[in-house]
Amino acid sequence: MKFGLMLLPLLFVASPALTQNTLPQPAPPIDAIPAARDTPYPGTMTLDVDATDTSQAIFKVKQVIPVAAAGPMTLLFPKWLPGKHGPRGEIEKLAGMTISAGGKTIPWTRDTLDVYAFHIQVPAGAKQLDIAFEFLSATQGDQGRIVATPAMMNIQFEKLSLYPAGYFARRIPVRATVTYPSGWKAASGLPAKISGSTYAYEATDYETLIDSPVFAGRYFRQERLSPRVRLNIVADEAHHLVATPEQIDAHKRLVEQSLKLFGVQHYDNYEFLLALTDEMGGIGLEHHRSSENGVDPDYFTGWDKGPGRRSLLPHEFTHSWNGKFRRPAGNWTPDYRTPMKDDLLWVYEGQTQLWGYVLSARSGLFSRQDTLDALASIAATLEIRRGRDWRPLQDTTNDPVITPRAPKGWLSQQRSEDYYNEGLMIWLEADAIIRKQTRGRKGLDDFAAAFFGGRDGDWGTSTYEFADVVAALDAVTPYDWAGFLTTRVSETARGAPLGGLAMGGYTLVYGDTPTAFFADVERRAENNDLSFSLGLIIGKGGKVSQVIWDGPAFAKGLTVGDEIVAVNGRAYSGERIRDAIAAAKGTREPIRLLSKSGDRYREIAIDYHGGLRYPRLEKNGAGEGSLDKLLTPRN
Repeated sequence: MKFGLMLLPLLFVASPALTQNTLPQPAPPIDAIPAARDTPYPGTMTLDVDATDTSQAIFKVKQVIPVAAAGPMTLLFPKWLPGKHGPRGEIEKLAGMTISAGGKTIPWTRDTLDVYAFHIQVPAGAKQLDIAFEFLSATQGDQGRIVATPAMMNIQFEKLSLYPAGYFARRIPVRATVTYPSGWKAASGLPAKISGSTYAYEATDYETLIDSPVFAGRYFRQERLSPRVRLNIVADEAHHLVATPEQIDAHKRLVEQSLKLFGVQHYDNYEFLLALTDEMGGIGLEHHRSSENGVDPDYFTGWDKGPGRRSLLPHEFTHSWNGKFRRPAGNWTPDYRTPMKDDLLWVYEGQTQLWGYVLSARSGLFSRQDTLDALASIAATLEIRRGRDWRPLQDTTNDPVITPRAPKGWLSQQRSEDYYNEGLMIWLEADAIIRKQTRGRKGLDDFAAAFFGGRDGDWGTSTYEFADVVAALDAVTPYDWAGFLTTRVSETARGAPLGGLAMGGYTLVYGDTPTAFFADVERRAENNDLSFSLGLIIGKGGKVSQVIWDGPAFAKGLTVGDEIVAVNGRAYSGERIRDAIAAAKGTREPIRLLSKSGDRYREIAIDYHGGLRYPRLEKNGAGEGSLDKLLTPRN
C-alpha cells in the first residue's frame, strides 16, 4: 500500500503536462468561386457530343467557351440538380479533361472546398477555351444509373458540359450538337435540325439546355397526343412499341384532363420521353417542356396484367405546372452550385403525387378500383411506418441530401422521402376539407387552377413560400390552413394521417387476399410482401429485402439480407410461407422458419396468428363521397 501511495504525488505532478499539447485553430475557409450574377455572359458556348459508343457507354465531349479577358476563371460541373433536389451531379465520371487556348494547354486545379469547381488562368490574347473530356457512364448498376445501351440512351446535358462561374445559368448562351448512332432517332424538348445522325439543337441558354434532356433509340415511335404534346417512345426491342389505339387514347385523355384541371399550358410544346426497358436505368424526372420516364418493357404489351407504372407520366406531366412553373423559392437557384432548400417538397412532390393518381383515374390509365387500391397500399404502408413516431414529415424533405435514394436497412424506422406519399395524404385531406366547407361546390381542383395557372405558354418560374400556399387555399375557402398544414408536416404520431380517406367516404381495412393492384406490384418487383402480417418483404431466392420495425419478424431478430431457407420444415417458397401464415390463424402453433445469414443458420418460431393481411379501402357510407368525386373525369 505504501508503494501505491507514493506514486500518487507523481501522477498529480505529471498530469498538467497533458494540457500543454499544441492546439490548432481552424483555417478560415476561402471561397474562391465567383458568386452567380444576373448579367449576360459575353459569348455563346458550343457543345459537341459524340454519343456513338454504345458498347462501352463512353460519351466524348468537345466544348468551346468564349472568354473576354485574361486572368483567373472558374469552370463548374453541375452539382445541385433540379428535380433531384440535391447534390447529385456525377463528377466522378468526368475523365480525360484537357483545357487549352490557342493550341496551348492550360493547367487546371480543382477547388479544395468544392470538388465540382476547376480553376484556371486564361492567358493573354485568348479568345476561347477549348475543352475536351469523356463522360464514362455506368456500365453496371453498382456504378450508378445506366444511361446507354445497345438500343437506347438518355442524354442529360448537365453530365456533358462545364459552365463559367459567376453567372446565372439562364444568362449563359449555348448551342449543342449531338451525333447519335447511325439509324437512331432522338427526341427532346429542345428543337433540333437533323442532318443524318447529327442533331444540331436550337441555340438557347444553359438553364434551358440542362432542362432539355434527350431520349434516343434504335427502336422509336412517336404519337401526337394534342396539338402541343407528343409521346416519344424508345424500346429495348421493336415489338414492345406495339400499342393499341385505345392505349394511345388513354394518353390523349391524360393531356385533356390535365388541361381541364389547370386551365393553361406552361410550355410551347411538350415531349413525353418514354423508355420501355429493363436494360437502361429507371427514371422519372420532370422538366418544363418534357419529362424523362422509364417503365417496364411490357408497358403496352402487358397492359391487361395490371397498371404497373402508368401513374408515372401523369405525375411527371403535373410537374410542368407544380415544380417547374410554380416552385418553392428555396428550391429555385440561379446556378447548379447554389444549395437548394427542400422544405416545401410536400407541396412540390406531395401534391403532384396526388394529381398523378387522380389524373391516372380520370384519364383511364388506371381504373378507379386500381386507384383506390393504390391509395390503400400507400395509407397502409404509412400506418406501419414506426419512423412517424419520432421523425416528422417535414424532416423527410431533407432526405434527397441526407441519403439520395440509397438503400436503408430499417426503412420503416428511418423513413425516406415520405413527403411524396404522406404529402399525398395531406392534400387528399385538404380536398375533403374544401368540399365539406363549401358543401361540395369546390375542391382541390379550384386551388390547382388558381395556384398553378397563370398565362398560357409561360414556361418561366414563379416562386412561392408557405404563406402563399396558405393564402391560395384561403381564397378557395376560409379555414385555418396554416394550422392544419403546420400540424400535418410537423407532427409525430403513430399511424398514418387517414382523415382524407375517412372524410372522403372510405375506411382502410385488411383482407386475406391481395388486391389486383397489390398483386401486380408484387409480381413486377418479384417479391412476397408480407409487411402487414409477418412484417417483412421477401425477394428473389428467399432474400429478406425489408423488415418492419417492431413487427413479428423484427421481434425475432430477422434483418435485411437474411435468407429464408425453409418454412415449417419444407423448402421456402412464396406459396408455402403464405399457406403457413393462413394455417396459423387462430391457432397456438408458431410459424417456424429456418433462416440463413452468411454461413450461419438459425431456427425461428414466430408466434403470429393474425393471418394474411392485405390493405384495401371499404366504403363507409352510401352514395358518392368526396374521394369518388375527386377521381371522376372532368367534362
